[in-house]
Amino acid sequence: MVAVSKHGRRALFWLAQTPVGRLLTGRILTHMSFMLPVDRLRETETLLAFHHPSPSYPLHILLVPRRNLHTLSDLSPADADFMIDLFQTVKSLVAEFDLEAAGYRLIANGGPYQDVPHLHFHLVSGSSSSDP
Repeated sequence: MVAVSKHGRRALFWLAQTPVGRLLTGRILTHMSFMLPVDRLRETETLLAFHHPSPSYPLHILLVPRRNLHTLSDLSPADADFMIDLFQTVKSLVAEFDLEAAGYRLIANGGPYQDVPHLHFHLVSGSSSSDP
């Protein structure tokens, strides 16, 4: 895994929100995911799961489709294989990290709550760093 500084993560985050960045994010995730400097937990033909580079929870995993999908609204019946992979991957991660006992949430943000314009899911456990 390639280490990316906090400043570098902010720059990448900012870039992903620009029109050019949206295009690059989609291309990288769909065709060149090997370039992502992340520690992969799971990798299938349809998705990539890895620890969030800037976690907000004690356990914070991102699950990202390898297809160019911007929001949940972009999903169609043709994406059934991705959805099956998603839930099988979540099930295996819940077992691996013993989350049934600890509790967990699977989150998909949309609209103004979606910071990066590529569909992704957060598997989280524990209290958010922003919780009182």
